[in-house]
Amino acid sequence: MIVRPIHTVPEVDDAWPGFRDMPPVFATAMMVGFIEQTCIEALRPFLRRDQLTVGTLVDVTHVSATPVGCSVTADVEFTGQEGKTFSFRVTCRDSNGLVGEGRHERTLVSRDRFMGRVQAKVGT
Repeated sequence: MIVRPIHTVPEVDDAWPGFRDMPPVFATAMMVGFIEQTCIEALRPFLRRDQLTVGTLVDVTHVSATPVGCSVTADVEFTGQEGKTFSFRVTCRDSNGLVGEGRHERTLVSRDRFMGRVQAKVGT
């Protein structure tokens, strides 16, 4: 992906004023989202239409700032499955090297059942 202004720390959320005066570099929150998106796409060919995966663990470091306009690559390596949980080793790099690394887990769920639980929370 190419880091755009929308992916920078000051742009994460207007409701979080502490971020507004931070440097305009690739936000950790966006790096995590990019990692999750990459893992979602890696699993998609193996899922039925009524299935999806949800992120259940993110354990990553963010070790280097990436400015707007730079390209970032997420590499995800499937490391195993335990029950319905899929584990990945994840790495993000830009043209200068390592940006972040760690692990991520996703759990297989029924789309309808998951959405039913979400809707039940709305009613409470």
